[in-house]
Amino acid sequence: MTTPIQKPPKKNPQIRTVVPTLPPASRSRRALAFTVAAAEGRFALQKCAMCGHIAYPPREACPKCLSMELPWTDVPTGGQLIAETTVQTSINTYFRERTPWRMGTVLLDAGVTVQCHVHGGVLRNGRVRMIARTDKSGKGVMMALPESEGENMADDKQLRELTCDPKHRRVLITDGRHMSALSLAQHLAGAGASIIFVGLAEDWRKPPKQAALEAIPQVEIVPLDITNTTSVTECAGEIGGKVDILINNCEYVRPGGIMGRRDVITAQDEMAVNYFGLMRLMQAFGPAMRGRGADGANSAVAWVNILSVYALSNLPEFGATSASQAAALSLAQCFRGEMAGSGVKVVNAFCGPLDDAWRQPLPPPKVSPEVLARDVLRCLQQGLENITIGDVAHDVRTRWIEDPRVLEKELTQIEGM
Repeated sequence: MTTPIQKPPKKNPQIRTVVPTLPPASRSRRALAFTVAAAEGRFALQKCAMCGHIAYPPREACPKCLSMELPWTDVPTGGQLIAETTVQTSINTYFRERTPWRMGTVLLDAGVTVQCHVHGGVLRNGRVRMIARTDKSGKGVMMALPESEGENMADDKQLRELTCDPKHRRVLITDGRHMSALSLAQHLAGAGASIIFVGLAEDWRKPPKQAALEAIPQVEIVPLDITNTTSVTECAGEIGGKVDILINNCEYVRPGGIMGRRDVITAQDEMAVNYFGLMRLMQAFGPAMRGRGADGANSAVAWVNILSVYALSNLPEFGATSASQAAALSLAQCFRGEMAGSGVKVVNAFCGPLDDAWRQPLPPPKVSPEVLARDVLRCLQQGLENITIGDVAHDVRTRWIEDPRVLEKELTQIEGM
């Protein structure tokens, strides 16, 4: 059984914040495909298209038949720990600050042996289940977990380094008026978040669910209008050094494309929230979070962007909004590059149509606030970087991965012609 982590004491502001250090980050270009899969929580290895041999470590050619066709394929996650050691010291600064650190060799059911991190609950020579995640350097790594769930398993020191679990951490939800705000706050509170800051623009105009938000003991309402630079700067000055997880759920959605609108005013409003508002948040909160990636048990760990899945390929019925979401996605990719090396994961959550009034013309299935909050929490607890929320988002992203040009034709073609 894993020893539960304790709530960290209040930080002494006179003590220097620990500078983030990184585990070894070198990977070949071929191995980066493993990182892509790990960011989505998939355990994938190379499988020869000719003979079916599973290859590891990553190779250019199959070691059995020399075929060059080695696509990355999801494989069974079961295995057995066949050797282990506990590292007591290391020449690498990252591991030296975190020892003792348990490592081991696992014989996978897929037929290959791998070296990996080992959860403290794994028995010697015991059965394990493998996960692939991105570490503090942003690269894919493997970890062996106990075959079955145990009490407080997520509190394992090594596993927590790979996840963004909100337990004992402080979270900022940027828009308290959004339909998802209450569900997000409830799920985060249930997961053990210590403080949940909820941003509220025009706080004199109370949203319908403000009373329910304020009834959650961990919730603290803060003034935040992401379309106003002064508001964002002042909010960051008050709480920026405390935020461990930021969830940006702000959005401006209006139906329509280009020619149906007679001006650009609505498009400017969409960009003001979906793009420039996100940029303001990144400029104000990003530096402090980047510097706190190693700040103890409640270090800064995640920045979550809730994006429309139509950021990947435009939906003409909401064409201008889709364009602003595409701009936000590109901005998030830039931000991910700037945050690299900090230990803070930039998470893109691609969401299908929400079940709200503005998306009423779109057919079901829609995404409810409960589903959105549940999937965002699951993403944080598992340490993922890319997720899809809702059946529509899963379908659209799958087709985009297969061929983005075909998806574009599917979304823009005229029905019945």
